[in-house]
Amino acid sequence: MTETEIQLKAIAALTALRGGVGQDYVSDLLGEVVPTRFLVPDTDDAVEVGAAVLTQLTEPVSALVRGFILAFETVADAYDRTESGEPTEQILQTLALEIARESE
Repeated sequence: MTETEIQLKAIAALTALRGGVGQDYVSDLLGEVVPTRFLVPDTDDAVEVGAAVLTQLTEPVSALVRGFILAFETVADAYDRTESGEPTEQILQTLALEIARESE
């Protein structure tokens, strides 16, 4: 799966959640980006095998995160241009404070 396809999965997942689609569907959609098979070197070196698997797992997860960030930035920019209320930075700071309070 290409980086673009993975980013599109992230945007599709966010769109589905906002559209009321079930979380199971969204989980399945996002699960499609995680490899189910890995190419590992023919070696007894556990570090080398682990590094190969980690690399193959990191690339799609990073692309997924980039898709989420791209989607958020696009929505936040549109919100900031059209809304006269709190800017997105302030909304995020408020959210962070709420989460911090809940974890205490």
